[in-house]
Amino acid sequence: MNNHKNQWLIIFCLVYAGEMIFSLPFHIPRFFRPTVLDVFDLNNAELGDIFAVYGILAMLAYFPGGVIADHFSARKLMVTSLVATSLGGLYLAQIPGGIGLSLLFGYWGLTSILLFWAAMIKVTREWGGTDKQGIAFGILDGGRGLVAACAASIAVWIFSLVLPAHIETLTHLQQQQAIESVIYFYTVMTLVAALFIWWIIPEAGSDRNAARVRAFTGITVVLRQRVVWLQAVIIICAYSGYKGLDYYALYARDALAMNEIESAQFTTIAAYLRPVAAIATGFIVDRYIASRVIVFFFIVLFSSYIILSFTSPPSYGINLIYINIIITFIAVYGIRGVYFALIEETKIASNVTGTAVGLISVIGFTPDIFFAPIAGRILDASPGVTGLQNYFLMLSGFAIIGMLASLMLARFKPGRLALNDVS
Repeated sequence: MNNHKNQWLIIFCLVYAGEMIFSLPFHIPRFFRPTVLDVFDLNNAELGDIFAVYGILAMLAYFPGGVIADHFSARKLMVTSLVATSLGGLYLAQIPGGIGLSLLFGYWGLTSILLFWAAMIKVTREWGGTDKQGIAFGILDGGRGLVAACAASIAVWIFSLVLPAHIETLTHLQQQQAIESVIYFYTVMTLVAALFIWWIIPEAGSDRNAARVRAFTGITVVLRQRVVWLQAVIIICAYSGYKGLDYYALYARDALAMNEIESAQFTTIAAYLRPVAAIATGFIVDRYIASRVIVFFFIVLFSSYIILSFTSPPSYGINLIYINIIITFIAVYGIRGVYFALIEETKIASNVTGTAVGLISVIGFTPDIFFAPIAGRILDASPGVTGLQNYFLMLSGFAIIGMLASLMLARFKPGRLALNDVS
């Protein structure tokens, strides 16, 4: 990856593919949740259980995926993953029932994580070299956010073209046709990402000896470090906040009285905050300590969630609601963009970085399993604004835990955190 001419093409491919791999399982329910619930005849709890299937398979795939990435071509793994994931989109467009959806999301849990996640991180790290790691991962997450927002904008436009001019005359068949159009759009976009990766990402050798160290000796060393567990807790709380954004389209409809197109447009516009927040937070972290910046954002999140838990537009005014929604988007995207910077702050030895990231990911991304089922049941237990207020109260609990874990991490001195080298 020494050819400067291709550097920006390579990172563009990683950014584009890194978001498209998750577009079919996550973008459609995030930006079109009310329509998805109606067309697939699901309630929030049932959709949450389907997401839990994805989460279980994904959690089991993180660590072995790291070992696979060390033994096989990252380029070939990513292409295989993208093609396999896009094929799942063809099945989704047939509007399967609950069992079919569960099997599909389990399938996506494997294709998007086992063959993709570690390979993408590995190529991004190689792209950054020894002096551009912050830039590399900042561009990766911020760029993925921009790709998500742009793709969602196009998807909303396609969605609106299929729906009738007068939304009040909307039929179930028209809803189904509209969501099918969106599914096919994301399927094609995912397949295009596979072509980009195949054409532009170069082949790279694998380090089998290093893989053995990370997989065997490294795991024992990493498990003994409490900073690893604290980072995992921080990511659980931050990722729960990120998963929480999936329900904002529902909030826009039920609490802010938006229709289906307006709610999709609202969450799509808010998604444009992700690249701005992630990259800006990255610059801030370069000047200050990552853990302290994350503590600040968790405090901001807690405050905003509490306000949303006890307020509604009729009683406190729409502007206060909008301000707090925007603040939560900024804080969530900011934490998400920099939480892996804690690995450098805590001085985890470079030769067990892969193992640390694998174990942190296994624990940290468990909200893929439990968050949607819990959130769905909270919302279904008290439909409407009351359920949404209870939902934000749950999110405030995660913010408190994340703040406490970040404070504990910040108390450690880097010199005391360095892991012994693994030979």
